[in-house]
Amino acid sequence: MQHTIKRFDEELNQLKELILSMGGLVERAIGHAVKSMLEQDEALAHKTIKRDRAINALEVQSDELTRDILVRRQPAAGDLRFIMGTIKIVTDLERMGDLAAGIAEGVLRSLEHSPKNFSNLDIMGEKVQKQVNRALDALSHGDIDLAMKVIEKDAGIDVLYKRMYREMLTYMMEDPRDITASIILSNVAKNLERISDHATNISEMVVYMERGHDIRHVDHEAAAKMLAGEDW
Repeated sequence: MQHTIKRFDEELNQLKELILSMGGLVERAIGHAVKSMLEQDEALAHKTIKRDRAINALEVQSDELTRDILVRRQPAAGDLRFIMGTIKIVTDLERMGDLAAGIAEGVLRSLEHSPKNFSNLDIMGEKVQKQVNRALDALSHGDIDLAMKVIEKDAGIDVLYKRMYREMLTYMMEDPRDITASIILSNVAKNLERISDHATNISEMVVYMERGHDIRHVDHEAAAKMLAGEDW
């Protein structure tokens, strides 16, 4: 019996490591996508798009391991929460990889219409990468406080996105020749904003996995009170 329990723990750890490996690939993809846009690096953009296949492969591998654990182990309580959380996290990571590839595809479209002004893309890209890094660290260490920080910081990403969008509209109105480049950059900013949303989703799942609280549709203040055991 001891051997069976130990093996189960090993399988859960294997699943966690697989997801964190997938997260590492996603982190790099986001960084490379933003860099390829800022530097108009065609080769790096192509590489980012190509490497999305590795992220998809890890998604399939994670799904297979999850199904195997569910069928053979029939987990309950905290183990079941962990499994359910990982299913959702893998989906978020796969979408983040797709969004990073979408940014790289925008680079290829922008080569003939190179942007004159990248607005706050570098700042937004850096902040979104921090969000993803924090969310994965929260998952790795079961850190509720860090997960809540990611959720709190997402509002700042939304502000940056709206600022960039307004700036792109201004450029388009001032010079119609900037319309194509501005639309591409607006789409890049939207992809980054959505990546941050997925990082928030991961952080919410960390809270669920660790504490059993579903805070997906609860505002930040109410979620904090819930975790503190206060009435809300």
